[in-house]
Amino acid sequence: MELCPLLDTSLPSSHRPLLRSKPSISARRISGFSNSLRPTRRRNAYSASSFDTLVARSRKEEEDEFGDLKAWMHKNGLPPCKVVLEEKAWHDKNHWPIHYVAASEDLEVGDVAFSVPDSLVVTLERVLGNETVAELLTTNKLSELACLALYLMYEKKQGKKSFWYPYIRELDRQRGRGQLAIESPLLWSEAELDYLSGSSTKKEVLERAEGIKKEYNELDTVWFMAGSLFQQYPYDIPTEAFSFEIFKQAFVAVQSCVVHLQNVSLARRFALVPLGPPLLAYRSHCKAMLTAVDGAVELVVDQPYKAGESIAVWCGPQPNSKLLLNYGFVDEDNRYDRLVVEAALNTEDPQYQDKRMVAQRNGRLSIQTFYIYAGKEKEAVLDMLPHLRLGYVTDPSAMLSVLSSQGPVCRVSPCMERAVLEQVAGYFERRLAGYPTTLSDDESLLADGDLNPKKRVATQLVRLEKKILQSCLEVTIDFMHQLPDHTVSPCPAPYEPLLR
Repeated sequence: MELCPLLDTSLPSSHRPLLRSKPSISARRISGFSNSLRPTRRRNAYSASSFDTLVARSRKEEEDEFGDLKAWMHKNGLPPCKVVLEEKAWHDKNHWPIHYVAASEDLEVGDVAFSVPDSLVVTLERVLGNETVAELLTTNKLSELACLALYLMYEKKQGKKSFWYPYIRELDRQRGRGQLAIESPLLWSEAELDYLSGSSTKKEVLERAEGIKKEYNELDTVWFMAGSLFQQYPYDIPTEAFSFEIFKQAFVAVQSCVVHLQNVSLARRFALVPLGPPLLAYRSHCKAMLTAVDGAVELVVDQPYKAGESIAVWCGPQPNSKLLLNYGFVDEDNRYDRLVVEAALNTEDPQYQDKRMVAQRNGRLSIQTFYIYAGKEKEAVLDMLPHLRLGYVTDPSAMLSVLSSQGPVCRVSPCMERAVLEQVAGYFERRLAGYPTTLSDDESLLADGDLNPKKRVATQLVRLEKKILQSCLEVTIDFMHQLPDHTVSPCPAPYEPLLR
């Protein structure tokens, strides 16, 4: 069975089949491909020579022929809606301005802004045509994002013959840029990644890039496992048709716009929804979400909007590090922003197994992750202390007392409490010292109106991280000041817990 769901646009949308006969395309093997999802013509092949030319024609000629994304959607089943596409200039004048979805009229809470029919939504179920195959792929070595990116890459090679050409053109225009017109750090240069020095986000970026590389190396698995999906694409197998850099750019573009639908089957949970992100702004305090309803994906607004205002949706409970990594922006008012502290009991401790058992009894692990949320630093430090105190117990009789007691609190001497607090304070001091700039430096940088946009968003991130760490340090020092005897020196701890 041929599974690829290219649509025959000559038929009414209500009767258009998902399956289509193999198109008449030259079987020439094509290895060149542009640096985004945008093909450019050269000797009847697709070239990597330009981000800015979808075909050898002007932007106006393109839009005159195909219309904008919303016009194309209306032609293919999008019912009347209450939004328009507006433009926002980008800091780089060499690239197209980005589009965003705005209210076309005044909206009230509960209004349906738009309802995109399933025929215009890309999911694995739609791409593969068989939910069983979709589940097989997503439980193997490839993520849904990789499968969706691969599908769009092959569709792009179809050029204007692809039903999805106007949508792919819009993704090219956005170039994986979020609402601040900044690309994900996954596409930054090494020098630009240095803007994140001192932040664990830099490590996350490198780890995510390595994960994308591993998925790229598994792309051929899709080719052999679901060969019928690609029968109408007369190109090489994925790793021969597309370089890693091209795949990474496509992956990031999909990552920036994929929607996680709730209460749907596994094969439909990740969806690409035209008029969805990145055309919609993400807000951490927003409650509106794209929702799967009968035969469509709709957006019901959660706040009033004036005509022309940008419409926002909830981005989920993501810290700023994830918002930057996935969408290229930082939310200064993000109540989900957090830092991670990992506290590990020392495995060289002769009493390690007993301490591990006590930790498990109190719902902790021997390597325990603690989340420090912005504005709740005191609560986070208080949550960490019992686990750290356990690591400081050295006397066997004291350990027996701990084993026989109930609850997470270990009785410790004043000198041991000071040792615990000094370790915590030292940990936060080291993390702050790991940044090449201070909070004051960051404030001065952000006051510069001409600051490089990538450096600006990176500086916003590290500044917010430092504020959390500084607050934790101040809380810890305050606890030290509350100790009854300030003349007591910290007890030596041969097997103190490890903080990282």
